[in-house]
Amino acid sequence: MTDTLQFSSDIAFTPQVKAIQARKGSRVAYARVEQGGGWRSRIDENLAEFLGAQTSVLLATASADGQPYIQHRGGPAGFLHVLDDQTIGFADFTGNKQYITQGNLAENPKAYIFVIDYAHRRRIKIWGRAQVIEDDPALIASLMPKGYKARPEQAILFKVEAWDTNCPQHIPQKFDAADVAEALAKRDARIAELEAELAAVRAPG
Repeated sequence: MTDTLQFSSDIAFTPQVKAIQARKGSRVAYARVEQGGGWRSRIDENLAEFLGAQTSVLLATASADGQPYIQHRGGPAGFLHVLDDQTIGFADFTGNKQYITQGNLAENPKAYIFVIDYAHRRRIKIWGRAQVIEDDPALIASLMPKGYKARPEQAILFKVEAWDTNCPQHIPQKFDAADVAEALAKRDARIAELEAELAAVRAPG
């Protein structure tokens, strides 16, 4: 985190943002958060567990002149690795080869990860700095999900500077197809079991 920030939340709460908060009535509440130290800047056990369960995240970057870009990154649960209490790492798979994210990070390392868990209606916002690592085969291999059919081209390391949670308001509840299929399979198996028991009871003695 840069030395110019008084609170970790200042990474997003710029003077202009705080002025709008004051005008619209939320500044007092956020000032209390600041007095408590601002947002968290270290990955704790709960965040690590949450990240480890995710299969999809959004990674935002911007060019040197501020043009924003958001790219989806996904993989099996566990594709996001917590390397230490400030570092997230993941293998960057070969895609459409536009390299917008990599180009942006080459000139502006500021980045942002947005994670939304629809099933549990949770969302996490993470600010930090990211870099692309192309010349470390051992690191890339260590971040590659075992058995996953994708080709890792490089690695991305994300250094956390601040993170915050959002309330579940307005998040629609959705479930992954695999989770739904598993639940339906268990239901169908239980129905078949009960039908077999019922048939046995009804069978003539």
